[in-house]
Amino acid sequence: MCSFECFLSADVFNHPLLPLVNHCVSQLLMFSLISSFQMQFMLLFSRQGKLRLQKWYVPLSDKEKKKITRELVQTVLARKPKMCSFLEWRDLKIVYKRYASLYFCCAIEDQDNELITLEIIHRYVELLDKYFGSVCELDIIFNFEKAYFILDEFLLGGEAQETSKKNVLKAIEQADLLQEEWRTPPLTENYYT
Repeated sequence: MCSFECFLSADVFNHPLLPLVNHCVSQLLMFSLISSFQMQFMLLFSRQGKLRLQKWYVPLSDKEKKKITRELVQTVLARKPKMCSFLEWRDLKIVYKRYASLYFCCAIEDQDNELITLEIIHRYVELLDKYFGSVCELDIIFNFEKAYFILDEFLLGGEAQETSKKNVLKAIEQADLLQEEWRTPPLTENYYT
C-alpha cells in the first residue's frame, strides 16, 4: 500500500487537467451555494419611489405586499449612498443595489448569504443589459413583460435555476422567435389566380 509521501511525490499536482478539475469543482461549489439560496421577493423601483417590477416568492395578501413595498422603498431611499447595501428588516435581510436610476432590492432569509444575493442581482442586471443593450428604466417600463420573462428564466421560486447567461439569453431568443411566428400570419397562396 502506498504511503502519503508516495502520493505527494506522484505527478498528480502537475497533471494538465488539474485546472479544468479545479474550475469544475468551483462551479459545483458555486451552484450548490446558489441552489440552497431562497429569495423571498425582489423589487425594482426608481429614485422617485415608483415601483417598476415586483416578484414575490412567498404567498402574501395584496395589502401586505403594498405595506412591505411602501416600507422598504422609504427605508432604502432614505439611506445614504455610502451606507452598506445590507440591512436587517423584520426577520429578513434586505440586500439592495442601485444601478443608474433603479434600485434592485431583494429579501432573503436570515441565514442566507448577502454576497450571493448581490451576485444574483448583478447577474440579472447583466442579463437585462445583454438583452436590451445597456438597459435603462424606460426599457423596464415599456418592456416589463420581457423583464419579468428574463427574471423567470433566471430565478424559479426564488432560487437560481440557470447560472449561465448564455443559456438564459438563448431561451429568451427562442421565445422571441416563437412569439414572432405567432404574430406573423402565414403566407397563403392564392389558388384562384
